[in-house]
Parts: sequence; C-alpha cells; structure tokens
Amino acid sequence: MVTKSKSARLIESISAKSGFTLIELLVVMAIIGFLASVVLVNLNGARMKARDARRLSDMKQIRLALELYYAKIGAYPNYTSNDDCAGWDIGYYDSNDTFINALVEKSFFSKTPGDPTATDCNGYKYYRYTATDATDYVCSVIAPFYVLGVANMETSDGTHPSSPGWSCGNRNWGNPNELEWVTGGFEN
Repeated sequence: MVTKSKSARLIESISAKSGFTLIELLVVMAIIGFLASVVLVNLNGARMKARDARRLSDMKQIRLALELYYAKIGAYPNYTSNDDCAGWDIGYYDSNDTFINALVEKSFFSKTPGDPTATDCNGYKYYRYTATDATDYVCSVIAPFYVLGVANMETSDGTHPSSPGWSCGNRNWGNPNELEWVTGGFEN
C-alpha cells in the first residue's frame, strides 16, 4: 500500500477547500454594492459642492467686472429684460442677451461665466434699477443700483452662509424664495 506524503495530503486538502460557496460570493457582492453606493452618494455631494464653489467664484468675478465696467463707463450695465424671467437678466451658457454680454464686450472676461446647471430662470440673475425704480422700494438713496445673485445653490437650504445680502427699503432680495446668494451696488 502506497502512503501519501504529508505535502500531497496538504495539497489535496487545500484544493478541496479552495472554491467559494454561493453564500460567500453573495456576501462579497453585497459588501461591494454597499461600498459602491456610499462612494456614489459622497461623489454626488462633492459634485454639488464643486458647482456651488464655481458659482461663488463666478459671482466674485462678475462683481469685480461690474465694478470695472462702472469705473470705465460711469454706470452699471443695463439689463435687457429679454429673458422672460420677470424682468431679470439671467446668466447661463445658452442665453444670448444677458447682462454678462456687456461685460464680455468690454473684455472683462476671457471666458464667459455661466451657471453650470441652469437652463431657465434659475442661475445667475441681474437687474439694474433706475432711480425711479429705486423710489418704488423706498430706498433712502435715490440712485440707480444693481442686484446680482444666484437662485439655485445646491448645498444650502435657504440663504447661503457666504451671501453678503442686499436689501433696499422694504425689499430684501436675499431670501430663499428669491436669491440664495445676493449682492448689489449703488451708482454714485
């Protein structure tokens, strides 16, 4: 009778136990699925934060361009009111008649900023109020002014914490129903 060596018996025992059972495979697949869903949820949150960071960066650039435009021209750009958004000019990629065009024409931007997700009346909004419009809001300074804001921040529920805010008399544009991030400026 031939006896097997110790190493041969070890190899037989390993090869007999080397496969996974169906239960083990299902458990591993469930763990991988759970981890993938956690990663996707976190990735989506990171994308929303990145889009909001871009919006805030664009607002700083647009605000600076508005001030440069004012210094060069002596007034803020007029709004076109052609966007059919309750009189607001809107800024997004496909809009051809926005307030941003006046800033681009004066070479204040090398690339036109635009809200990354807006395709309608959400996104960047701009309105230049005349002195007559200003008296409608009981502003203490009877002078033209502009209001600039974002209507669709993704990571804030209401007024964005970094919003400087803007109000005039009895009108506050920095409320969650109108603009989540807002600023403005008076002409001298």
